[in-house]
Amino acid sequence: MDRPVPRRVFLMLLAASGTAIATRAQAQGAVSEKDTQAVALGYVTDATRANAKKYTKYAAGQKCGTCALYQGKAGDASGPCPIYGGKLVMSTGWCSAWAKKA
Repeated sequence: MDRPVPRRVFLMLLAASGTAIATRAQAQGAVSEKDTQAVALGYVTDATRANAKKYTKYAAGQKCGTCALYQGKAGDASGPCPIYGGKLVMSTGWCSAWAKKA
């Protein structure tokens, strides 16, 4: 009969897998403005270049670094984004999937 995994072991495995996922995401590289998904969402590496006429949701001050989806640390130049499969986005960038942090 299988025994349940002790909580301590489970938490250590969870932490190790999180590190592996983050490492793999960084290895995937940065999102290009020309990537299909990036074009569809209006991604730009500099939020001041966002097409405010096409993306009326855009407001000055919005950028990837302030998005709820951004997984980089505060002050990082770039970080992973789940919208782009964990690829890196510039913290100064913007796309139409931007969502305010809670």
